[in-house]
Amino acid sequence: MNLILLGPPNAGKGTQAKKLFEDYKIPQISTGDILRKAVAEKTELGKVAGPLMAAGQYVPDDVVIGIVEERLKQSDVATGFVLDGFPRTPGQADALDRMLGRLGKKLDAVISLEVPHKTLVERGSGRRVCPKDGSVYHVTQSPPKRAGYCDKCGTELVQRPDDMPDVIEKRLQKYDAETSPLKDFYAKKGVLKSVDGVGSPEGIYAEIKSAAAGGKA
Repeated sequence: MNLILLGPPNAGKGTQAKKLFEDYKIPQISTGDILRKAVAEKTELGKVAGPLMAAGQYVPDDVVIGIVEERLKQSDVATGFVLDGFPRTPGQADALDRMLGRLGKKLDAVISLEVPHKTLVERGSGRRVCPKDGSVYHVTQSPPKRAGYCDKCGTELVQRPDDMPDVIEKRLQKYDAETSPLKDFYAKKGVLKSVDGVGSPEGIYAEIKSAAAGGKA
């Protein structure tokens, strides 16, 4: 099963991709996670991406496309993948089509998570992350037992630069302008499925599985 999870920042794509991996053993390919790791490790890619991400800007297409192609060549995606955060523009979608053709793969479905703007800001700005073990919390929806500290290791939690409200607003504006046209792109190909991204993670996941299986247009 080869899928794209489409949706604005904080729509819940990462959470749902992990559930798909648990059930189908198809890995999540998150360009955001790959880039954040590069920033944390201060690699050459991270030095380019870090300032752009902190300002709510996108990393150049050629860099992201190269990252995705290298990842899709790895052995663990032989039985499928879930793309999260890529493509974000019709131009990248065209590049992905060509890339998949070279690799002998095709998309089965593009699932768009639909979430109101206000909810997206609340989700993102309330997120807190443990810099030591990567655990993720939310100040109201899934708070740690001791406010501000990781349940697992006791490390003080941090708010990522790209989770600041003003940065989220900028990212949502860019999404609306640049990424929303992807819905038209994939609708014309007959692979777009829309899912309500508000509700329990389990309920949303049930809708995603139905959509991926062709049960919802």
